[in-house]
Amino acid sequence: MNNRQVWARGQHGRGEEPADEERFESDLGRRHRTGRAWRIAFQASTVIGIVALIALLYTIVVKSAGLVAVENQVDPASLAVDGVPVQDQSKEQLLAILEEHLSTGTMRRLESEKPFAGRSQEEVYQLVLDRVVEPMIVASWPLTESQLNRKAIEAEVASDYPNAQLQFRSWLNADFLLNPQSSQPELAGVRTAILGSLWTIVITIAVAFPVGVGAAIYLEEYTRNNWVNRIIQTNINNLAGVPSIIYGMLGLAIFVRMLEPLTSGSLFGLVDPTTANGRTILSAGLTLALLILPLLIINAQEAIRAVPNSLRQASYGLGATKWQTIWHHVLPNALPGILTATILAISRAVGETAPLVVIGVSTYIVADPNGPFSKFTTLPAQIYQWTSRPQDEFRNLAAAAIIVLLAMLVSLNAAAILLRNRYSRRW
Repeated sequence: MNNRQVWARGQHGRGEEPADEERFESDLGRRHRTGRAWRIAFQASTVIGIVALIALLYTIVVKSAGLVAVENQVDPASLAVDGVPVQDQSKEQLLAILEEHLSTGTMRRLESEKPFAGRSQEEVYQLVLDRVVEPMIVASWPLTESQLNRKAIEAEVASDYPNAQLQFRSWLNADFLLNPQSSQPELAGVRTAILGSLWTIVITIAVAFPVGVGAAIYLEEYTRNNWVNRIIQTNINNLAGVPSIIYGMLGLAIFVRMLEPLTSGSLFGLVDPTTANGRTILSAGLTLALLILPLLIINAQEAIRAVPNSLRQASYGLGATKWQTIWHHVLPNALPGILTATILAISRAVGETAPLVVIGVSTYIVADPNGPFSKFTTLPAQIYQWTSRPQDEFRNLAAAAIIVLLAMLVSLNAAAILLRNRYSRRW
C-alpha cells in the first residue's frame, strides 16, 4: 500500500470524503523535492570541504620538497690536501681547516657546544661543510614544477647560476628535526621549537586537566539549579567563544607582569631579580591553560552528564557516600569522554599563536629550553616567523614545519580515539 492509499484510508476512517488526490500528490512531490535539495546541499558542502583540505595539503607538500640551486662560498676542491679530497681527510686535518677559516671566538663557541675531542670525523666534516664551504641555496622550485619542468629549470640554472649545482632537496629530513633555528635556511631546523611546544603543552595539561575536571565535577554533581550557578554556567559557555588573543592579553597582564617573580624564577633564586623577565614557558603554559579551560569544563560536564543516573541511585542504595559514588562509578564511566575532550582541547592549544605572540614568544632563538623558566619559541610561532621572511626558502621551511605540526595534531587526535575506544562502555 502506497502513501496515498494509506492517507485516503485514514480520511475514510474519520468519515470524511476522499481528499483531493492532486493536492496530496503535489504536497508529496514538494516534500521530496525539498529533501533532495537539502541532500544536494549537504553533499556539496562535503565536497567543498574535501577539496579545500586537498588543496591545503597539496600546497604544503609541493612546498616541502623540490629542486634547489646550491652555490658554495668555498670550492671543496680547494680544501684538498696532498690530493686527498676534503671528505676523505682525517679528523685532525679537518680541524686544521676549521682553525684556518674560522675565528677564535667561533671555535670557542663550537668547543663549548660539544668538545672537538668528542666529535667524530663525520661530525667535524659536517662542520667544515656548514662553516667553511657554506653551501647557499640561490634558487628553489616547488615539487610539481621540479618534476614537470626539469629541463627548463636546468637551462635556467646554467644561464643564471653557472657556478651552482642543481640538487633535489626534501626540506623535511632528519637534520630539519634535529637542528636549531638559523638565519641560513640550509641549516635551519625546528628542534628548539618542538621542545618549546612540548614544554608548554606539559604545563598546560598539568594545570588545565585537574582544574577543569574538578570544576566539571562540582558543577554537575554538587551544585543546585539556582540563579548563581546558572550565571556561572553561562559565563563558562561565553568564555569558550572568547578570541584567543584576549587570553594573551590576560596572560600578559597577570603572568608576565603581575606574577613576574614567579614566572621568571627570581622568586626561587634562579634568576637575578634585576634582569628577571616573565616571558617564559611557564607564562605560556598558564595562558594556554586558561584558554582551553572553558572547553575542557564544558566537555567534561557532558561526559559526566552522560553517565546513567541509575548507577548513582544503585550506589546510594548500597550505602555509598556521594564522593564514593563519584570516585568509583561516575568518574570511571565518564573517563573516556573526559580524556577525549582533554586531548582535543590540547590539540587546539598546540596550534595557538596569537596569545603566545602577545606574551612575548621569541621569534629567533637557538638555545633549547631547559626548564619552565626558559625563553622559548613554539612550532606555530616558528611557522609564522618563517612565512614573514622574504626568501622563498624560508617558506619551504614553513611548509615542512607545518607537516611536523600536523603530525603532532594527528597523533593527539589518534590518542583521543584510542582512549575513547579503550575505555568506552555501552549502556
